[in-house]
Amino acid sequence: MDTLKEFAVCAAGWFDGERHHPGPASFVVRDGRIEHLASGDHARDLAGRGLPVIHGGFLMPGLVDAHVHLFLDGKPTDGPTRSAHLKQPVEALTETARASARQALACGVTLVRDAGDRHGINHAVRAEARRGSDMARVRSGGLGVKRPKRYGGFMAMDVEDAEAIVASVRRLAADSDEIKLILTGIIDFDAGAVTDEPQFDLAATTLAVDTARAHGRSTFAHCSGEKGLAIAARAGVGSIEHGFFMNRETLAVMRDRQVAWTPTFCPVHFQWAHPEAVGWSAGTVGNLRRILDGHAEHLRLADEMGVTLLMGTDAGSMGVEHGHALYEEIERYLEAGLSLEKTLAAATSAARRHFGHASPRLAAGAAFEAVLLDRSPFEDRAALRAPRRVWLEPA
Repeated sequence: MDTLKEFAVCAAGWFDGERHHPGPASFVVRDGRIEHLASGDHARDLAGRGLPVIHGGFLMPGLVDAHVHLFLDGKPTDGPTRSAHLKQPVEALTETARASARQALACGVTLVRDAGDRHGINHAVRAEARRGSDMARVRSGGLGVKRPKRYGGFMAMDVEDAEAIVASVRRLAADSDEIKLILTGIIDFDAGAVTDEPQFDLAATTLAVDTARAHGRSTFAHCSGEKGLAIAARAGVGSIEHGFFMNRETLAVMRDRQVAWTPTFCPVHFQWAHPEAVGWSAGTVGNLRRILDGHAEHLRLADEMGVTLLMGTDAGSMGVEHGHALYEEIERYLEAGLSLEKTLAAATSAARRHFGHASPRLAAGAAFEAVLLDRSPFEDRAALRAPRRVWLEPA
């Protein structure tokens, strides 16, 4: 993490968060903001003015992982170890979250959105990250809401009726950056489908969305399966997380209602690539491949239709390591047929714009939250995996 107050970067090429600029550019940074930006390599002139100059490489905005669970460790893949992890004291889980945020930053991920935990660890680490320089900044979803006796107990509280929805969302809005809704359960991979009914109907989901909005908060919904996805889109949630078994009709509603999508390929892809970790049968592996192929097809369609795409990994899930997983998610977007420009936009400026950042791109006057690579990822994607320097936006 770089902490110089005033310096210049003269990069051989750069990506502003939306467009690739193959030529050199010079950035003057003062107190964490881009004071001046000019095309060309002005290293000699800038050094002559007494500025420290960082020369060469490829500059781009810091990466954003829009869906993580910091208190979960994605590296262990055996069930007993993962179950034992959840039974640890809160302080041990908090230390895992700190380590997750440090690992993310080392990988060039400067901002993560934590998608819920029932201990308040994400709020605590959010505050610590604001005070320090060794962890990615954290956008915290706090504690989500779900129906009693349904999926999501490790990250959400129970709400039984409309009155409880309003009261809970109002209370959560005081501390959470966004309100998380557990709208559906998880995929039954043996069946190759989401087999349970949505936890909230359209009226209840709309009530949660409207209550959150009235208290200055957006919503994001854990959701897969056609029934749940249709509810989420029609209710106008801020973003749909996961979103497996998408369809064109729902994507059209999402586009029109400005509902973003965070597809999170990584957990399903890991289980397809490593079925031995779970003990999946050949038939289930076939289901996983079919689900991934359909997901890629709908991601490509969403891009063509103009749906806002955010990049998130569900880091902390089995086999999904914080920081490193974002490189894998990038590969899934590219395999689906998106360009590298659009893929990197989903991993940088799109999330910042969705979160309401005033300056989501690298531009004059913007906060300098950036990563310097040795080479251009437009020439060698492996360059993304080894950031040379990382700068965080000042707290």
